[in-house]
Amino acid sequence: MATLLWILAVVLVVAGVLAIVRRQLLWGIVLIVVGLLVGPGGVSVFT
Repeated sequence: MATLLWILAVVLVVAGVLAIVRRQLLWGIVLIVVGLLVGPGGVSVFT
């Protein structure tokens, strides 16, 4: 389960960075924050 959370968190953060590069600042910030919350190193919403 931890590996799946890491993969999901990485995908969300990368998508957030790409959104910021495409000048969608708010959406990018939201994706990065959600990615950090979902990741096992953050406050996981699943535990």
